Amino acid sequence: MSFGEFTRGPASARLLIGFGQEHGVPAARLLAGTRLAAGQLDDPNLELAAAQELCIARNLLRLLKHPPGLGLQVGCRYTFSVHGMLGYGLISSETVGDALTLALRFLPLSYAFTSITYHEHEHVGVLRFGELDHLADDIRQFLVERDMAAAAVLLRDVLGGDIASLRFAFRGDEPRPAYRPSRAWPTALGTEHEFSARFNSLSFERSLLSRALPHANPVTASMCEQMCAQLMESRRARTGTAAAVRHHLSAAGAALPDLGRMARLMNVSERTLKRRLSDEGVTFRELLAEARRSAAESLLGADDLTLTEIAGRLGYSDLSSFSQAFKRRHGITPSAFRKRVRN
Repeated sequence: MSFGEFTRGPASARLLIGFGQEHGVPAARLLAGTRLAAGQLDDPNLELAAAQELCIARNLLRLLKHPPGLGLQVGCRYTFSVHGMLGYGLISSETVGDALTLALRFLPLSYAFTSITYHEHEHVGVLRFGELDHLADDIRQFLVERDMAAAAVLLRDVLGGDIASLRFAFRGDEPRPAYRPSRAWPTALGTEHEFSARFNSLSFERSLLSRALPHANPVTASMCEQMCAQLMESRRARTGTAAAVRHHLSAAGAALPDLGRMARLMNVSERTLKRRLSDEGVTFRELLAEARRSAAESLLGADDLTLTEIAGRLGYSDLSSFSQAFKRRHGITPSAFRKRVRN
């Protein structure tokens, strides 16, 4: 899903402005080009275009002279309360797995700019953060760092404590030590991290998913889920059903939902979902095929799965069926595509 397809509340913009002010940058300079005044950000009902928040982030990066690791510092401030009703729904969930499912379902209600998908391999769970390739390198790296740090802090808040086992992997280079948030890194962001990796990712032991949460409350969780669904629906009405379906398919990784599951995720009947998509000139089958192509390309770029395992994850009965379908869409076999990507 494109970051520009959903509007967002003012909390993240206010956080960016506050960070800049702490470092001596006036709010007016940070808001340049947004057509917003600082006072507007105090309105909880304000909805910003994602491009407006992106403009603030660009201004912050430029006015602070592009310090490496700035995204990590900023991301450490995205505690659960910044995410509003979604944040309260996460900490009220019964288990970490329930919280993760809720977060991925309502990802457009967060302030993430990166595309976030969840994958599993043996005993490890992995959140991957896709980059916005059309953006300049500095702002793209800032957004990746910010979104990954924010996800780690949110997981820490959900668990009610630090998570030492969380592992960071960045595609980018390691920031200079002078700019690394030394106090936040070992506590909020875990102790394990690597740079120049194949993917931007956060990984953890899958056993963590079954851990009961200290602030679980089924009534509060249900209330928050309902309110998040209502907010998603109001934004869907303005941005389109296809955009919302693409989000859910993207967040699912390789475990793509069928029409019935998608309808339940969006709180509508299958008939209503098909009608809305038809009104926008697209079918669920077409969107599913698009998502399956994207998932196949992503999995083939990884080193840890065989072609047979990838075929199984994508729902094919055997490797031959997957290979034939892939070749029809891409003109080459999966093995040839994998070799091309690695080279």
